[in-house]
Amino acid sequence: MSEPTGAARRRGPFRVGDQVQLTDPKGRHYTFTLEAGKNFHTHKGSFPHDELIGAPEGTVVRTTGNVAYLALRPLLPDYVLSMPRGAAVVYPKDAGQILAFADIFPGARVVEAGVGSGSLSSFLLRAIGDQGMLHSYERRADFAEIARANVERYFGGPHPAWQLTVGDLQDNLSDTDVDRVILDMLAPWECLEAVSKALVPGGILCCYVATTTQLARTVESIREIGCFNEPTAWETMIRNWHIEGLAVRPDHRMIGHTGFLLTARRLADGVEPPMRRRRPAKGAYGEDYEGPNAGGGAGR
Repeated sequence: MSEPTGAARRRGPFRVGDQVQLTDPKGRHYTFTLEAGKNFHTHKGSFPHDELIGAPEGTVVRTTGNVAYLALRPLLPDYVLSMPRGAAVVYPKDAGQILAFADIFPGARVVEAGVGSGSLSSFLLRAIGDQGMLHSYERRADFAEIARANVERYFGGPHPAWQLTVGDLQDNLSDTDVDRVILDMLAPWECLEAVSKALVPGGILCCYVATTTQLARTVESIREIGCFNEPTAWETMIRNWHIEGLAVRPDHRMIGHTGFLLTARRLADGVEPPMRRRRPAKGAYGEDYEGPNAGGGAGR
């Protein structure tokens, strides 16, 4: 049985072409690709790549300036934060939430719109495996090429489960029987009709948006289209801790707001979503609003 795509690059001794992440005594990271005969240079000296080729992960190398560096392969979260960028990347904390709450499983058929620099594509491909299907849509050809290069660099070549289309999802979506749809774009509400036709009953729509106005409009549009259950929305933040003897305290800096996530599940054809029983606050909807809660949400 052959190994899954990219698995061989994640274990064993370092080989030519591997990505290496060095960590210096202050915890700073340096990422480079191993090439025979080359040298790695820093302001603290240099050392030859050949010193790492054939060595196990977790090796410590010393530069000509006698500074020790720990050598490991970068984890996927490390890789996406250091990859060349066209658009902003989906941060690992959000990618992890998407994998969990959109329930991305091995063999899943997934559609993604808004590829950016290929960060989320890499996470999705690793989750669905070689037997799944990820069809990614990106409007900008330059972003698509950056994403393709980043994904192929991580997996060591083209991934058999990935198809990348340059174009607008709502104009080009031809996939059917899709298990999951991930929308990372400015106006996900514009794609809801196309997405609802592609998703299987019980399939999950997951949207990633940056602002509260985008979030509100997306949720109201999902309610209005009438073929999804009540959406759930949230955000996550990460705060690391400093631990040194008795000095145990939160770090002064944290990864705060990067975006909002929301999920909703496709209902069976012909089924109306159950009535919402939550009464909106008075004035929650403007006078010109004509959506599902028009009239103040009486009886909901």
